Amino acid sequence: MKYALVTGGSRGIGAQICKELSENGYFVYVNYNSSYEKANQLAAEIGGKAVGFDVSDTENAKNKINEILIECKHLDLLVNNAGVSEIELFNFTSQENADKILNINLKGTLNCSRAVVSSMVNNKSGCIINISSMWGQCGASCEVDYSASKAGVIGFTKALAKELAPSGIRVNCVSPGFITTEMNKKFTKDELEDIRDEIPLGIFGTPADIANAVIFLASEKASFITGQTLAVNGGMII
Repeated sequence: MKYALVTGGSRGIGAQICKELSENGYFVYVNYNSSYEKANQLAAEIGGKAVGFDVSDTENAKNKINEILIECKHLDLLVNNAGVSEIELFNFTSQENADKILNINLKGTLNCSRAVVSSMVNNKSGCIINISSMWGQCGASCEVDYSASKAGVIGFTKALAKELAPSGIRVNCVSPGFITTEMNKKFTKDELEDIRDEIPLGIFGTPADIANAVIFLASEKASFITGQTLAVNGGMII
């Protein structure tokens, strides 16, 4: 049995990743922070287990992941998917919102990775996949803090990949473009049409597109790939 932990796994991209991993033979720990019902419903559906903790809370994340490791003995895969965003001018962004974005998107990724690394190193195997964003690659106006947090995830991926490669652990990143999720319901119909016009393939991505990228990077077909960022954006960022 292969074991995976997916942070922010109760809905959207995270939920689809959980479903695809389950279909590919993984027992999935579905992390959630506030979406208790959705996480438990999904876990029951895929035969996994819901685990509640705030990824930005260092001690809480460490303790909960330690409980997982005691239960399953090892994790084959960690998917750092939990994330939040805000659309507002940089100089109007409150410190509270800025801290929330950086703490969940970047610090949360570091927290969860740090909690699993020792076990993976001891087992000389494992895979970590971080979910970034195309804005982490090129930056986005009115999403400065978000862009910075996701750029940090890409830099973290490269550095950790170098550090863990001698132990047989691969670390990669998936960088989604515009994906149809609840996070993007804030856009108007006209705004969505304008965004679609900027995508060379002329379509929006789906959570399944990101889940498929995760499945590939976690598989033996990607055994010689580490430290890379796989852009899944329809050609919007090249």
